[in-house]
Amino acid sequence: MNKENLTSFQWQVLGVTATIPYGETRTYQWIAQRIGRPKAARAVGQALRINPYAPVIPCHRVIRTDGSLGGYQGKSGLAKKEFLLKIEKESAPMVGIKDS
Repeated sequence: MNKENLTSFQWQVLGVTATIPYGETRTYQWIAQRIGRPKAARAVGQALRINPYAPVIPCHRVIRTDGSLGGYQGKSGLAKKEFLLKIEKESAPMVGIKDS
């Protein structure tokens, strides 16, 4: 995805995703609500699928409402997503971030 070709919706999704604190997760629904589109959780997932700024904009911190991981860079990416979340959760206290 060419970074200049992102839509306004995609930029909104990425902007909210960038605010998710280190070591924490939020849901696709949470992002949809924050951008004023509460029924757009699936579209949020599609916007994150093409995130050209990963992992700087931490789409790996976004999970499904039921607590499952959702997607991440295709099927093989779920192991990477799980690894990133585990590392962040374990290291958050070491870098002075309180467990929520």
